[in-house]
Amino acid sequence: MFTGLVETTGTITHIENLGEQSRFTIASPFAKELSLGDSVATNGCCLTVAEFDENSAKFDLLAQTLKITSLGELKVGSVVNLERALRANDRLGGHFVQGHVDDTGSILDLSKHGQDHRLEVALPESIHKYCIDKGSIAIDGISLTIAELTDNSAVFWITPHTFAHTHLHACPLGKAVNLEADLLAKYTERLLAK
Repeated sequence: MFTGLVETTGTITHIENLGEQSRFTIASPFAKELSLGDSVATNGCCLTVAEFDENSAKFDLLAQTLKITSLGELKVGSVVNLERALRANDRLGGHFVQGHVDDTGSILDLSKHGQDHRLEVALPESIHKYCIDKGSIAIDGISLTIAELTDNSAVFWITPHTFAHTHLHACPLGKAVNLEADLLAKYTERLLAK
């Protein structure tokens, strides 16, 4: 379980292709604090630490992970959002994020407006149905509040802190992003379907 409050960013330093799977090596400021088997949300996708040293950690990506998420599009040098799993005694600042990516979207706009940035992300119907104005969604692991919902996208306003401390400053237009709908919305749909 995560909060969507990105701790830091890391950089992919090596990608090993293993047939349908891959192994990513990611340089991270908190690598030396990790343990084998720890969960780390990487662009919003929960990955398990397979190896680590004081500078980086390695993660195995299954075929299903590469199929459902945008992680397969990353390259050596790509900047990624990183968040370690929530501890039971931690504050919950964002919203409940599982690290289970539902679908992907793409960045339609990331423009500066004064000190803030306007981010617009295309949403597939599989995610759009769970979205409401002022509701929460995780975009590449960042807990964001929907400022405006259109027929096929969502608009967010990004504070200077979030822009500087996530990978957003390195994201080009059209970049694929991982989307995780609010857990409460998914449970509500399930309950109402009965």
